[in-house]
Amino acid sequence: MRRVYAILVALCCALAAALATAGPAQAAAQTITNGTQFSDTSGNAVHAHGGGVIKVGSYYYWFGEDRNADNTFKYVDAYRSTDLKNWEFRNHVLTQSSASELGTAYIERPKVIYNASTGKFVMWMHKENGVDYSEARAAVAVSDTVDGNYTYQSSFQPLGQYMSRDITTFVDTDGTGYMVSAARENYDLQIYKLNPDYTGIDSLVANPWVGGHREAPALFKRGGVYFMLTSAATGWNANQQQYATATGLAGPWTAMTDVGDSTTYNSQTAYVLPVQGTSGTSYLYMGDRWGNSFGGTVNDSRYVWLPLTFPTSTSMSMSWYPEVSVDTTAGTIAGTSATYNTLVGRSSAKCADVPSQSLWQGVAISQYTCNSGTNQKWWFKDLGTGYYELMGRGSSLCLQENSASVTQENCTGATAQQWSLTTSGSYVLVKARASGECLDVSGASTANSAAIITYTCNGGTNQQWTRGT
Repeated sequence: MRRVYAILVALCCALAAALATAGPAQAAAQTITNGTQFSDTSGNAVHAHGGGVIKVGSYYYWFGEDRNADNTFKYVDAYRSTDLKNWEFRNHVLTQSSASELGTAYIERPKVIYNASTGKFVMWMHKENGVDYSEARAAVAVSDTVDGNYTYQSSFQPLGQYMSRDITTFVDTDGTGYMVSAARENYDLQIYKLNPDYTGIDSLVANPWVGGHREAPALFKRGGVYFMLTSAATGWNANQQQYATATGLAGPWTAMTDVGDSTTYNSQTAYVLPVQGTSGTSYLYMGDRWGNSFGGTVNDSRYVWLPLTFPTSTSMSMSWYPEVSVDTTAGTIAGTSATYNTLVGRSSAKCADVPSQSLWQGVAISQYTCNSGTNQKWWFKDLGTGYYELMGRGSSLCLQENSASVTQENCTGATAQQWSLTTSGSYVLVKARASGECLDVSGASTANSAAIITYTCNGGTNQQWTRGT
């Protein structure tokens, strides 16, 4: 009996030890909605703007900007996830009190890399004085742990002579570290080799696109080819992204080539993340839809994540998807294809419209002359229950029924955001699940900006709609 008891105790202890040392379970595939603010596992907004990601063990750690209301530096925040959707807040890893020169500053585009020789995590960032952009300096902080408190080192202009603004880092397969930053008022984009401990600049490797006026660099390697993805320099407003390739960081580099649409789906590059798994490696474009571009602040910004595809070893493409499915275990990323339609009122021949192409939640929907704008395009997302979500192409927000209005809101799956479609001759009635009332042009108005509401279904032409293209 004692022997059996001893065996049982030993087995229990072994199981407890195994559980204590086991890492997180394999992550399941997750669907991420594009063009939205993300929430962490505590329900708070994720502030990792202009950020970058490093994988340590089974976790992806995401670092980014968390700013004050006046856009000055508040924190660099760190989050972690195994599946790239469920983000746990870990720490304000750098704060205003980390160094005297951070009391009033702009700190932008923090990127963390690991130095295997020193065992240190090294953060590079763009630093300004918090008043204007006259300093144009790079800054460095280090930590013994990935999500610990980072010790601020210093800020400087690379090699004591070059301006340094938008910034990224890259560690090559041989362990050599690199930093890329926009120089000469953003007209040059320079590639630097880091010193052995990654805390300083060793040398200037290349300045391949002199006068190109590029910023927001992201550097990654696929096979034996290096890709540099950047945006033009247009402030907070989105523009056409471009990329170039080379087989060595010193070049020669190709000329820049357009990728995505003319505004990169209303986003700017933050980072490109390789996601490696059992089925190979996929590449995730991580972009910011800056809140400043639609009347807000950095902390109002939304995230745009899209799969990158590679028609050839030296070419790249990017398409819009309202949702992206990420499987970090398999290393696969896939976009959800969507068809967007207009909703055209029978009585007015006008389109359901988000006024002024607003990206804000709470904006009331009205009708306006059809103009093919993304603020008049809707994805009828089939929920598989006989109901649909109507998600705006421009805002990524969902049509919601309220007591006196129909607005666009963050998509939540609530019944107030679910609609059924009932055919009425050549037209459809769009019925709210919550009330059973029909989508209606108030007062049967034919005027621009007339409110769209829900009202008791009555067969009126102001409740009849066509789905256009």
